[in-house]
Amino acid sequence: MNIKEYLKKLGVEFREFKHKPVFTVEEAKKERTCENLRGVHSKNLFLKERKSRRFYLVVTPESKPLEIKKLEGVLGDKLKFANDGDLKEILGVTPGSVSPFGLINDKSRKAKVIIDREIWESEFVSFHPNVNTETLELPREGFHKYIGSLKNEISVLDL
Repeated sequence: MNIKEYLKKLGVEFREFKHKPVFTVEEAKKERTCENLRGVHSKNLFLKERKSRRFYLVVTPESKPLEIKKLEGVLGDKLKFANDGDLKEILGVTPGSVSPFGLINDKSRKAKVIIDREIWESEFVSFHPNVNTETLELPREGFHKYIGSLKNEISVLDL
């Protein structure tokens, strides 16, 4: 499903920014020419429990180091990065395009969503709309409405 159409159906307003393809936070910082892009910029990691088929989409501020060991302690799972096949199968995206917007493709609700409180409480958030050549910015209420429309398990944590 197209995320922009989905957001419009939900009545969520957003602003769209086009840019060169970016695959990492560092590339995004260099490419970022959208001075008007408000809100906390994020990094989005698709992780997998080492021995099972439990998956986690972790959304945290790009400037905040993620302590995987601490997260493993909170979740009670040993984590590793999910492979490209899992990423495509579950979120319907390729590396560099991971964001909460991919959850509309998770029909089996395999991914548990872990959102850092700083992202959750930010006045505005911005994410790739399942492609790494665009960024959508939406207000907190719109992001909450989108997340609330999903059936995935969601936790807001201080990461």
